[in-house]
Amino acid sequence: MEFLNHAVQKLHDFFHTFAPQKANIMLINQIIERRIVEGLRDLFQIEEAQNVVLQKTKREFTGDFTFVVFPFVKAARKSPAEMADLLGKYLIEKLPEKVVECNVVQGFLNLVVNPEYWKNFIETERENEHFGEAAQAKDEIVVLEYSSPNTNKPLHLGHIRNILLGWSASEILKANRFNVKKVNIVNDRGIHICKSMLAWQKWGNGETPQSSGMKGDHLIGKYYVLFDQKYKEEIAASMQQGLTEEAAAASSSLMREAREMLRQWEAGDALVRTLWSQLNAWTYEGFDATYRRMGVDFDEIQYESNTYLLGKEIVEEGLKKGVLFQKEDGSVWIDLTADGLDEKLLLRSDGTSVYMTQDLGTALMRHEKFHPNRMIYVVGNEQDYHFDVLKLILKKLDYDWSDDIYHLSYGMVELPHGKMKSREGTVVDADDLMDQMYDTARQMSLELGKLDEMTLQEGEELCEDIAMAALKYFILKVDPKKKMLFIPEESVDFNGNTGPFMQYTHARIKSLWRKAQEKNIVLDGATPNYALLPKEIEIAKWLHEYPETVAQAGENCSPALIANYVYELAKEYNQFYQETPIFREPLQEAVVFRLKLSLFTAQVIKHGMGLLGIKVPEKM
Repeated sequence: MEFLNHAVQKLHDFFHTFAPQKANIMLINQIIERRIVEGLRDLFQIEEAQNVVLQKTKREFTGDFTFVVFPFVKAARKSPAEMADLLGKYLIEKLPEKVVECNVVQGFLNLVVNPEYWKNFIETERENEHFGEAAQAKDEIVVLEYSSPNTNKPLHLGHIRNILLGWSASEILKANRFNVKKVNIVNDRGIHICKSMLAWQKWGNGETPQSSGMKGDHLIGKYYVLFDQKYKEEIAASMQQGLTEEAAAASSSLMREAREMLRQWEAGDALVRTLWSQLNAWTYEGFDATYRRMGVDFDEIQYESNTYLLGKEIVEEGLKKGVLFQKEDGSVWIDLTADGLDEKLLLRSDGTSVYMTQDLGTALMRHEKFHPNRMIYVVGNEQDYHFDVLKLILKKLDYDWSDDIYHLSYGMVELPHGKMKSREGTVVDADDLMDQMYDTARQMSLELGKLDEMTLQEGEELCEDIAMAALKYFILKVDPKKKMLFIPEESVDFNGNTGPFMQYTHARIKSLWRKAQEKNIVLDGATPNYALLPKEIEIAKWLHEYPETVAQAGENCSPALIANYVYELAKEYNQFYQETPIFREPLQEAVVFRLKLSLFTAQVIKHGMGLLGIKVPEKM
């Protein structure tokens, strides 16, 4: 546990060091924070003040930002209220055009920003397509691995969370101006692959995707499930003859054949390799179709069949160094008991490799190819121990870059009826789930009349966008570290914290703009005579938070921060829309400003949803 906590802290330290702390502009809270540091020095002789961070003022108090003085009162030798009062007056004096008022509630200094700042902020940034992104590129290279499927089964709901989390995290890191390499390592070899190969060879009768009408990955998954069924039948038959379950498993001829096929594969047997290539090719075609529909991509696809030999070389090196040891049956292990772990198998007695072997080879290959500053693995928390061991083995083998490996661990996805099991065929297939989401989105869109004025093609595209928004947002709004319960029916809703709600808000604003164009309203020029309403200032403050939200999401590798920010922004805007007239407003400057505020909101919603891989329609 201590080893895992250390790894998590290292990941946080890395992103805290390199995640951009400033956006395209110097935000008002950052300006005030700098002045607070100066004030602590000038007024109270507090040098190099740490943790000077403003908070949003609570709604029940007057103010835009709040500074908590309690951590500094001992050094200042003042009461909290006296210290806050002095600091507030200092800020008004030093920032007269920005801070116009302050009030003190015990040790909380509440600051009111000049409303003109919010108006100028909207004017300055509303057409900046890159608003929210870091201003300067980083030289840091981040290799981020996600998806990592096995070629013995189709992608399922668990893969969906992995893929969406990995793709979105990579886009967020790009927005933070890291040089990101998105990679997918395909588990294309191993005993599980041989199980599906053996089942197809025994009972497939030459069945192909074309002859069956099935996607290739679905066809191979069918035989993986069939192997498990036949294996259980064999075990049950042996137990009826008096064998224990353990003895029955040990004497299984099916499992023995699968292990022999793996040995032959690693020995380069031509027939086994040909069969393997054909079945894997069918799977890849199926994977590619699923990836395209999900709207995700990779900079590079890697294959464990190309890295396991490098892993074996690393194992041989470890044996020579005495870091690893060999048992009497020829298997190779590492003893990590002194580190609070256990003994870990690296090569079986028949010389075949295990997951850890190929992961060692993959890590070395990536390091030599990309020279990354960090290698991030998006893998479920069931593999926390695996990555503890991977890093520790590399460290013991003197690979000093082992500390650059980070496991972006996420919770499992569960369904109302329990966990999924691939070999028992109880998984929720990714393709079937997306079809179900589409059908639900179409039904709801028809009932709400959203397709009435659309062509058939436009309606199909909108339903697909709604379906994918519902799926992606429902998955990504949950903190990665938490396990989640997926309920498809709740995700396709045009109200509440859902993807379709954000899409509808964006489409509503675009509808406003089309109406404004019909009225020949232009947005050129400032609005000097218009005084902002409190609700308009509140939306401006939400928009103002976006760059720091993107930075924080990058620091934590958490799309959930983006998702829930966009929801709060959309919710705030919809309240404004319901309460505040736009075209019925007699003051033209008010109409113009509210349109600018609306379009800026739509722009930020589109950008934020784009980081989640979600399209927002112009009409809905």
